[in-house]
Amino acid sequence: MSAAPVSLDAMVPRFDRVERVVHWITAVLMLTLLATGFSLYVGPLSTLVGRRDLVRTLHVYSGLLLPVPLLLAIAMRTGAELRADLGRLNRWSGDDRAWWRRRRRAAAQLGKFNPGQKLNAIFIGAAMVVMLMTGSIMRWFEPFSDSWRQGATFVHDWFAIGLLFAIAGHILLAFRDPDALNGMVHGEVKASWASRYRPRWYHQVSGSSGNRGVGAGAAGDAGARVHEHGRERAVRAGEMPVVDRVDRGAGDGVGEREL
Repeated sequence: MSAAPVSLDAMVPRFDRVERVVHWITAVLMLTLLATGFSLYVGPLSTLVGRRDLVRTLHVYSGLLLPVPLLLAIAMRTGAELRADLGRLNRWSGDDRAWWRRRRRAAAQLGKFNPGQKLNAIFIGAAMVVMLMTGSIMRWFEPFSDSWRQGATFVHDWFAIGLLFAIAGHILLAFRDPDALNGMVHGEVKASWASRYRPRWYHQVSGSSGNRGVGAGAAGDAGARVHEHGRERAVRAGEMPVVDRVDRGAGDGVGEREL
């Protein structure tokens, strides 16, 4: 017997405590790295920084500590949900591909993360590895030739700029979607938000049999898909795919601005 659908007024658990702790510790370390790095190496800022040795030491050890919370959480028994979410970030569906097309975005039946979040996570994960490797060459440079040191500095600087834009965009979009931000602050999101913007994930966690109640009365898409018992099926007559009420089917994705 299937579980009763969750009320759209209820709260749905999204991130557990381990995931939230890892996220916020990593965020603090990343912001510390950006602040100390740019204050040391950007000309106008570097002239304003005192105690440069202390700032440099803080930068180095923040970089060395950056992957530690994530790796520890992955290894812990209580990190099961984190490991599951890492798997979700690494899987792409037909609906993820449809999300990139403006005309099909409103009908895409997304899982827990949208494609923008997945790309953001992949880039930041890769950047953490690259920054750690190049930063280590820059700090302990004696075994390396000048060409290696110059190459490491070049790559390190450009990845730092990329991270600056990625994190700034992440923060901006998070504040523009308070419901999504609440998921990382308190661990829960409104069922109405989940049903509207993450219908496939909402179906999985709530036991609901479809996407009714959200976007009712809006035009459906015969090509939309929902996932049931691990298999895709076409939306049946009487079932409506989720439609972004903000853009009213225009497909501009307003309300889907979470990274």
